[in-house]
Amino acid sequence: MVRFMLLLCLACCANSLQGQELFRMKSGVNSRLISFENMSGAKGSGGKENNGAKGHATETIFPGKSRTIVDYLGTGIVQRIWCTISERSPEVLRSIRIQMYWDGDAKPAVDVPIGDFFGLGLGQKRPFESVFFSDAEGKSFNCFIPMPFRKQAKIIFVNESRLQVNLFYDVAILETAPHQDDVLYFHAYWSRKIKADLGEDFEILPKITGKGRFLGTNIGVIADSLYQGTWWGEGEVKMYIDEDGPYPTINGTGTEDYVGAAWGLGTFNHQYQGCLIADNKMGYFAFYRYHVPDEIYFTQSMRVTIQELGGSSLETARALLSKGVKMKPVIANSKIGYLKLNAMNPAPHLSDEQFRPGGVLFYRIDDYSATSYFYLNQTSNNLPALQPLAIRTQQLKTIK
Repeated sequence: MVRFMLLLCLACCANSLQGQELFRMKSGVNSRLISFENMSGAKGSGGKENNGAKGHATETIFPGKSRTIVDYLGTGIVQRIWCTISERSPEVLRSIRIQMYWDGDAKPAVDVPIGDFFGLGLGQKRPFESVFFSDAEGKSFNCFIPMPFRKQAKIIFVNESRLQVNLFYDVAILETAPHQDDVLYFHAYWSRKIKADLGEDFEILPKITGKGRFLGTNIGVIADSLYQGTWWGEGEVKMYIDEDGPYPTINGTGTEDYVGAAWGLGTFNHQYQGCLIADNKMGYFAFYRYHVPDEIYFTQSMRVTIQELGGSSLETARALLSKGVKMKPVIANSKIGYLKLNAMNPAPHLSDEQFRPGGVLFYRIDDYSATSYFYLNQTSNNLPALQPLAIRTQQLKTIK
């Protein structure tokens, strides 16, 4: 009985570590590490430049220059990416791009600002650990998402900042036998929308076509000060799967609910969900949700959005409306209960005497940005190119 329980514990521990059986020897694989000390990753070729001593741990990447840090031919899996850079201000973390290309495709599957790619919304430095990313002391970047390739893996570091940057990195690759047809390619997409129309949802992931899996997102919000610190996070995350019409298959109940919190949003750091920044004074919020235990698949297409929706008391909402602040009430408390104003035509104005003190939910306009992560059965996707530097870095401040 004791032996059986021990074997059961070993099996449970092994299965909890990304599905690995740590004690089982794999066949047909080779472990490689690519860095400036061994750019090819070739067997027995590390540390040659200084006769075995440290000789090439870093390079300086000048403004406007790029550096290919991985160009690996063969079949395998990128297992881990680590890097650090000498400058880590919000502007720099939004100005540097990380690009990834699979199997010789001319279009990158990943082209994302480096800070946002590694799970740090709004270009802010924070120590944290999630299932996919970590920043041990607020000084480094780690990614643990497995990224299979069949012919070639290429990763490029692009410095669009005004500063020269010292780059240190290493990328762990496992050489493998040819992948089966159901093995997908990793993709990531970033975008920002500073202004929108009232009632217009922010697209976390614009519509992509193909077959794949949505892994999740990290999102940054800069709340507009015109709303005077009122709650911005009533927006529901919606997932339109396989040619959904105007209404999605997956529809959440609110922003803080999506990341596993409730009744507002403070800071916390869990494996699959968390909020790294919640600064009510500055209006800066950065949070994430990764769909590992709750898998999200699509076979034709996928689109993910979040509503720009907030809430306040009736008195505050009336005051904001009287000042001409852009907002559209959608739910409000009345003498007969909460009215769903967005479904009423015409909808009564909040000044109407039928409304009584209580909560009001309303469309509003804030600054949203997001990185989405997904697998796809194609080496590239149909999404737009990365937005220009001016849009990426506009109005970014350092949050202590």
